Amino acid sequence: MSIPDTPVPDSLSSNAPINDHMITGKRASFIEGVFDSLPIVIGYIPISFAFGLSAVKLGFSPLEAIFFSCVIYAGASQFVITALLSAGTSLWVAALTVMAMDIRHILYGPALRHRLNQKLSKKKTVIWAFGLTDEIFAAATTKLIKDQRSWSENWMVAIAMCSWLSWVLGTVAGALLGNGYLESYPAVEAAMTFMLPALFLSFLLSSFKKQNSYCVIVALTGALTGVMLFSIPVAILAGIVGGCLGALVQDHTAQVRKKASHD
Repeated sequence: MSIPDTPVPDSLSSNAPINDHMITGKRASFIEGVFDSLPIVIGYIPISFAFGLSAVKLGFSPLEAIFFSCVIYAGASQFVITALLSAGTSLWVAALTVMAMDIRHILYGPALRHRLNQKLSKKKTVIWAFGLTDEIFAAATTKLIKDQRSWSENWMVAIAMCSWLSWVLGTVAGALLGNGYLESYPAVEAAMTFMLPALFLSFLLSSFKKQNSYCVIVALTGALTGVMLFSIPVAILAGIVGGCLGALVQDHTAQVRKKASHD
């Protein structure tokens, strides 16, 4: 039985195990998750619309574009895999390239699970784990940091489902309208087609910070070397590997300097 009016004991404010029955009234509901997903939904719709439009322009059918969004659901990686496949790259190379781009998602689940003191439902976990994108991971982490007791799987399922549906619906709109309907509006079509380079440009600009400069330089060097000497898939993989190695070296160097300063 939940006791919403009973003050929460001090022991629950620490990292001690949380009694589910004592905090039920404080957990976020499914409806709250729907409302909390609105900022993500608003951001997803134009990008997914641009993906649907881009996929159709590259020669994929509307159904194939929608299938990518339903199953892969990987944001910028969907632009990359359709571009690679349309350029004649083999399916295996395209798939491995996208997997390398999204390998960070392997860490999202364990990172969230480490913060949770609650027992999880396998059925609900399957749903929200599939929809654990960068934005949803950030939203869930923020909620856990503010008040772990307010996090709930119902809230997580709602925010994941709404975000996925908005991505799929945006793709449907882009794929259908891009199949000849926007020819009368060339300015709109050109603007939406530019969404892919604009998306990656925004990622690049946001990474130009002093603490990330070394990683960015190494990643760009690897990508440019790959594209000049080999191919675009090799350039993508070289950029990813270079950025990861740069981050590891930079972190190790920072730790050595910190230790030396203490000594």
